[in-house]
Amino acid sequence: MRLLPLLALVTASALRLLATDPGRKPDALVAADGSGHYTTVRAAIDAAPQLTHAGAGRWTIFVKAGTYREIVYIQREKRFIALVGEDAEKTILTFDLYNDYPAPDGKPIATFRTPTVILDADDFTMENLTIANTAGPQKGQALAIRVDGDRAVFRRCRFLGYQDTLLVNRGRHYFEDCYIAGSTDFIFGGATAYFKGCTLHARLSGYLTAASTPDFAPHGYVFAHCKITGESAEVKTYLGRPWRDYAQTVFLFTAMSAHVRPEGWDPWKKPYAEKVSRYAEFGSTGPGANPAARVKWAKPITESDALALTPQKVLGGADGWDPTKK
Repeated sequence: MRLLPLLALVTASALRLLATDPGRKPDALVAADGSGHYTTVRAAIDAAPQLTHAGAGRWTIFVKAGTYREIVYIQREKRFIALVGEDAEKTILTFDLYNDYPAPDGKPIATFRTPTVILDADDFTMENLTIANTAGPQKGQALAIRVDGDRAVFRRCRFLGYQDTLLVNRGRHYFEDCYIAGSTDFIFGGATAYFKGCTLHARLSGYLTAASTPDFAPHGYVFAHCKITGESAEVKTYLGRPWRDYAQTVFLFTAMSAHVRPEGWDPWKKPYAEKVSRYAEFGSTGPGANPAARVKWAKPITESDALALTPQKVLGGADGWDPTKK
């Protein structure tokens, strides 16, 4: 039987979402109930064409609400894909691999092979989706997503895990209005990443970030106009600790709950990191904002410095990338 026209299958809520961008239509529809082109996100990604330049436009894959238990790999050749969910809380990609999960040879698969979503492609956009790793807090490192591509944009997405939820491994990434939950080092890696209006939710006591910024990189992580929350009153979290010595993390105008430890930053027992890491904050508010109690080795930042840290400045690079332009 011939597949019905795609737009006739898209729900009313999806049409409203797509109506916010009149020039965009879905090129493929994923629906777990079989009413679309594909029943899995991985199949839709595999079938997407290899677009080689921005002038070709984006290949938009619309994912209807549902829980998709699968590992999704976006290979390097699959550039200019937009993966759009129907509703962030109801459109869920999930799996449960973890660091000690046995490979076929019986050895642990190790942390970097645990993500539910692995993004190798450049120029990728994701909207209105939940990416989860449900291995649980007792399983150790278990990634929801690993991002290795450049110029990746995430809007209104949710990333759920415990230890090592979000690996921004390399490249430049922009997160807007996202929700990121975890416990230990749950935003980590060596990429340059800008988080605007995001919520960082500490499920257990631990560390929000563990940057491994290269010493030559001018920027690491910037959190602007974000919010830090916690699961319960007992949860206490550091703003970050240095996975590598030159880690750079800055919080700007962020609302910090009482879950943030007064000292703010932890050196991970690395005396040299105290000298060369680049940790700063400006304009923090709330009970977790306590500049007088912060560690003395955190670097001061002025208001003019803070205001200069725009997405365009932090992520522009040699090609002048502006992630705020759709």
